[in-house]
Amino acid sequence: MTILLYYFLVLNFFTFFQIAFDKWQVKKGKKRIPERTLLSFTFFGGTIGSGLAMLIFRHKTAKTNYLWKFWTIVFIQIAIIYLSFHFEILDYKI
Repeated sequence: MTILLYYFLVLNFFTFFQIAFDKWQVKKGKKRIPERTLLSFTFFGGTIGSGLAMLIFRHKTAKTNYLWKFWTIVFIQIAIIYLSFHFEILDYKI
């Protein structure tokens, strides 16, 4: 379980900095990171980092298409976590 925690921690930091870098690229008028790449990192566990970066840097917050995809990923992740606990695939012990 510790490895999983480190995985999500690193992935969220990486996703956060990817979105920050993309915003920086926009301001400089340079080549951007494709939305598909940003959403892929979000899908594989960088949801918190992505959401925070979107709020802090005000990046991708006006793009309705991107937001629909982002919130669909969030909903899918919540459903997977819920079902994993419901069917005891994951077990939470204090």
